[in-house]
Amino acid sequence: MSEEEMSNFMAVYPDILNELTEIAERYKSEEAAAWFRKSLEYNLSLTNNKNGLITVLTYKSLANSEVLNAENLKLARILGWCFEMMICFILITDDIVDRSTTRRGKICWHHLDGVGLSAINDALLIENGLYELLHKHFRHLDCYADLLELFQQNIFKCICGQTLDILLTKRNVTTFNMNTYKSLVLNKTSCHFFYLPIFLGLHLAGVRDPEVFKESEAIIYDLGNYFQAKNDFLDVFGNPEITGKIGSDIQSNKCSWLAVKCMEHASEEQKAVMAECYGQNGRCSLPSI
Repeated sequence: MSEEEMSNFMAVYPDILNELTEIAERYKSEEAAAWFRKSLEYNLSLTNNKNGLITVLTYKSLANSEVLNAENLKLARILGWCFEMMICFILITDDIVDRSTTRRGKICWHHLDGVGLSAINDALLIENGLYELLHKHFRHLDCYADLLELFQQNIFKCICGQTLDILLTKRNVTTFNMNTYKSLVLNKTSCHFFYLPIFLGLHLAGVRDPEVFKESEAIIYDLGNYFQAKNDFLDVFGNPEITGKIGSDIQSNKCSWLAVKCMEHASEEQKAVMAECYGQNGRCSLPSI
C-alpha cells in the first residue's frame, strides 16, 4: 500500500461525500443532507481506509491489462469506499453496544453533543448510502448482482457475529472455548475485514474460477483469526495512545482470545478467580493466584 495508492484512493473521497450529499438533497431536506455529510466526514475518519484499498489492489492484480484504465480504476476506488462505508456503520453500532468512548483517538460519534442514540439512524443512512453508490456506478456491469449479494450476505453474517458477541457476554467465562471463539471470528471479523474487500475486487476483475474463490477463502479466514487475536491482545495490553482506543473486553465479559486461552491453561483455582472477577467493572476482592 504505497503512498501513491493511498493518495489516489483518498482523491475519490470528496466525490463520495458530494455524491451522497446530492442524493440526500433529492428528498427535499437540506438540513438532513447536511447532517448526513457531517456524520460521514466524522465517522469515515475513524476507519483506517486501508481496508477499502484492498479492493483496489485486488482488482489491479487480477484484471486484464486492457481494462486497467482511469475510468475502471476509479470504479474500483468507489467500490473500496462503499466497503469503507460498510465498516463505518458497523463500527458506529458496535461502539454503542460496547459502550465504547473512543475510537482511533477520537470521541465515538454517539458520545458527541447533539448525537446520542440518533447515531443509530446515522448508521442506517450510511448503510443505505453505499447501496445508492452501487446503483449509480455499477448497475451497468455484469457483476452488479454479485456485488449486491456480497454486501447483503456479509452484512448479515457480520451482524450475526455481533449478535453472538453480545450473547456471549451474558455467559460465564468458564463456558468460553475455542470452537465458540472461532465461530465468532468467522462471522464478526473474517467476513468483512478480509473476505468482503478481496471478493469485491475479484468480482470486479471478472474472476469466475471457483477454485480461486475457494483457495482465497481458506487464507482469508486464517488472516481473520490472526487479526482478531491480535486485536484482543491489544485491547488488554495495548497503549491507548497508540491504538486510539481504551480497551473494555475484560469489563464487558467478552469471549476474547485471551479469555479462551486462559480457560484452556488455568488451574481450577485460577478458573474460580476468573469466574468471580471476569466481566466485573469494579475491583475484584479475591487475592491473585
